[in-house]
Amino acid sequence: MHVVFMNPQGNFDPQDSYLTEHPDFGGQLVYVKELAQAMSRRGHKIDIVTRKIQDNSWPEFSSDQDSYPGFEENLRILRFSFGGKKFLKKEELWPHIPDLVDKMLQFYGENQPDFITSHYADGGYAAKLALELAGIPFSFTGHSLGAQKLDKLVLANNSWSNLNEQFKFSKRIAAERNSMKYAAKVFVSTEQERVDQYSHPLYQKAVDTVDGQKFEVIPPGVNETIFNQRLSSTDTQQTSKLDAIPGLNEKPAILVSSRLDKKKNIEGLVKAYSESRALRNAASLVLCVRGIDDPKLDIFSLEKEEKEVLGNIIDMIDSNNMASQVYFLNISSQLELAATYRYFAQLGSVFALTSVYEPFGLAPIEAAATGLVPIVTKNGGPADIFSNGSGILIDPLCPKSIANGLMEGLNKHTELSSAAVKHVNKKFSWNKTADGYITAIDKIVSTHIKSASTQESVLDCEEEIETYLTRRFT
Repeated sequence: MHVVFMNPQGNFDPQDSYLTEHPDFGGQLVYVKELAQAMSRRGHKIDIVTRKIQDNSWPEFSSDQDSYPGFEENLRILRFSFGGKKFLKKEELWPHIPDLVDKMLQFYGENQPDFITSHYADGGYAAKLALELAGIPFSFTGHSLGAQKLDKLVLANNSWSNLNEQFKFSKRIAAERNSMKYAAKVFVSTEQERVDQYSHPLYQKAVDTVDGQKFEVIPPGVNETIFNQRLSSTDTQQTSKLDAIPGLNEKPAILVSSRLDKKKNIEGLVKAYSESRALRNAASLVLCVRGIDDPKLDIFSLEKEEKEVLGNIIDMIDSNNMASQVYFLNISSQLELAATYRYFAQLGSVFALTSVYEPFGLAPIEAAATGLVPIVTKNGGPADIFSNGSGILIDPLCPKSIANGLMEGLNKHTELSSAAVKHVNKKFSWNKTADGYITAIDKIVSTHIKSASTQESVLDCEEEIETYLTRRFT
């Protein structure tokens, strides 16, 4: 089959530049890359469709086409110019997505793809337009949905109107509703994601969460060639680098690998650590944040929200005299990250994901595959993944719960590490994810009759959504 991965935001390149460093370059891009590669290995022709940028600050995304080493035959990165030449945040792309779809369909001409698998709301918007114009069937993988994010931000005493201005929630939710409604299949990572996220009142007119034909639960996987317990040449280099940091290898660590995003709740973790003398005596706190070597210097190059998060963390470190107990590591690649995980696993360390809500949680699965014990939020996908006792669930809004979970993970490292490795190796691989997608897509393609349609416009319901949200939050 010829399958398109529709992903307007973020961008892809062979070197994985900026991966997880920017809010638009998060776990969704890892998901798309790994799944696309796994499907191409099975002989399918795969295109990742994204945005071309001609901006000196982003030189990696200036060519029309690219490929990953070893995947040149079946996998292309196709970039189309839309929205001007400069980099735009995902919230600024909405008016320009029809231009992307027009250029993509013109590029393919008579050789239209068999299927589009769309990712995130803007990908779903683009795929819905392609269905209208060319009759190409599509699936929707939301990764995270706007209604839940909005609820949590409003609860944090933010203004609905200001949030809508900043994040374009009414457009995003309208696009999500149409994506769900017209997608031939909605892919979710866990049953909890399907029930918790898609049953929100704003989506009830668009999709029925009990519709077994509409939904397909397929968990993402781990790149087993990178995230494993086998030492490599990268480990030798990384071990030398980490051993040179004074005090780092003297005791186990609580490891975090995340963007400086408020919803990741790194501040809550640091607060829990600062308030537990037993925890501070038992382990160091290691924050792997791409692009941060010296937090007090690098903070000035960050954007507003990241700067606020890092500033709060620095203040807690200083006010609690924790400078000798908290370390920042600037990890630049997945190979280096996996080697870092293995280094700390050998010290009896744990991995912490304390997000307020996490749709799935790819990071703790990757960490668990290397031998770290996962200590994860009870809110969202991680509760499904590690509910069998291979990890520890914590309440991210309760510092005591976080501290107790971390201590339990440290104390039971040998037992839990072994259980986590076995669990991840058995259940989570990109090959299994690819098999699930291919089976579902093949059934759709074999019965679908391609024809352009005249369904409702993607953003027709935007006004209705704004009215609902204004009444609810005013």
